[in-house]
Amino acid sequence: MDRIYWFLTSILFLTDLSIRIGLSIRVIMRKKEPSVTLAWLVVILLLPFLGAIIYLLFGENRLGERRAKRAAADIPLILRWAEGLRQRAFSGWDSINPECEPIRRQIDAAIGIPTMPGNAFILIKDSATFFQNLVKDIDAARHHCFLEFYIFETGGQADLVVEALKRAAQRGVHCRLLLDSIGSKKFLGTPECLDLMAHGIEIIECLPAGLIRALFVRIDLRNHRKIVTIDGQIAYTGSQNLVDPRYFKQDEGVGQWVDIMVRIRGPVVEILTASFLYDWALETGQPLEKLISEAEVHSLPAMGEIPVQLAPSGPGYAEGTIHNLLLTTIYAARQELILTTPYFVPDNAILIALKSAAQRGVAVTIIVPEKNDSKLVHYASRARYGELISAGVRIVAFTQGLLHTKTITVDDDFCLIGSVNLDMRSFWLNFEMTLFVYNRSFTKEVRALQQEYLEASIPLDEEIFKKRSFGERFMENMALLVGPLL
Repeated sequence: MDRIYWFLTSILFLTDLSIRIGLSIRVIMRKKEPSVTLAWLVVILLLPFLGAIIYLLFGENRLGERRAKRAAADIPLILRWAEGLRQRAFSGWDSINPECEPIRRQIDAAIGIPTMPGNAFILIKDSATFFQNLVKDIDAARHHCFLEFYIFETGGQADLVVEALKRAAQRGVHCRLLLDSIGSKKFLGTPECLDLMAHGIEIIECLPAGLIRALFVRIDLRNHRKIVTIDGQIAYTGSQNLVDPRYFKQDEGVGQWVDIMVRIRGPVVEILTASFLYDWALETGQPLEKLISEAEVHSLPAMGEIPVQLAPSGPGYAEGTIHNLLLTTIYAARQELILTTPYFVPDNAILIALKSAAQRGVAVTIIVPEKNDSKLVHYASRARYGELISAGVRIVAFTQGLLHTKTITVDDDFCLIGSVNLDMRSFWLNFEMTLFVYNRSFTKEVRALQQEYLEASIPLDEEIFKKRSFGERFMENMALLVGPLL
């Protein structure tokens, strides 16, 4: 018995050691961010066997072979379409802050989408106004309504959208819903979902998740985008999910979620429509060229004066695109930089950029919610506050609900609006959508909204912050260890 026991334990030890060494080498050779690499090494080396399983499930951006083939097959079509966009691109850079030019070139080089002129924006500051406008536009639709959201839950004003989609389908409008598998799990497969499908609305589950699927793809890669396009003429994007904040997560004690959307008309609507169809093609396997033809995607006339550049990001795009663009944006600031985000877990590069901006005299302000629906993110965020405040960054906590708005304004010259949080998940794992808006007038509107948030916020006092208990600081530092994996 002793020999058998010794033999089995030796085999178990050697197997575990081989797995740890092998996976550690694999993690190191993948050349990820040092903080991400170290976090995964901690998981692999400290958790026998379990660490290896966690890494194999969540450590690499595996999207699936079929999806990769579909994406590769569409590249020639996308390149031809992008070349056509460049012939209509914005050219009046002499009238724009020179700091915008490097960002424009970076997006063009990394993603291939140029700046489109002639857009008209309406900033929608609350969910009630968004739902009213959306229902009105769906009721006026003649050809198609395409909606892509991370979360869709019925109840309240979301039910008005459901009824509007049914009415649209009854009069022959082509309606499609693309919903994230995990974000919209409470809706997908429900009687309400099946009823919508029975009325002729196409509903596709984006990035399906499941135990068996987890063996082949990474199931925490999520589609976090919020996009609506109607008849190829009107579009919406921003931070708002398709939920009524009066009913959504009201048992978590964080108040109502506060979001914004932008209603868009003009040439960039063509790109948002094409982006939706590209995501739809990847999920369904339908030919992208046929989808674009059926949707009658075409160039649009100028409807305003706003130049805007669309920056989709996520696995399969140029790696680290949105992360690198955010760095360029922060370093572009000369006078003022204001950021709003619900989830603030920056990597070292973003952290250094923010501190550097404050130290060179830029007035840097970060607005976060006072209460967060993720305890882990709450603690990981607070672990970074001390060094930011010491560097001169002002951090304030919004007290009127969970501020879910994602905005950045730079020197009252240009702004960013979209779905991107300032955390690792948005930088590296989620499919996101960001508008880079090179227009002073619209930027001042966003800046005025940020001022409203500031007036409903309380500043974090450095002296009081230093006096937090050992237990709090320990929890923050523990959360920081896994911050790169959040």
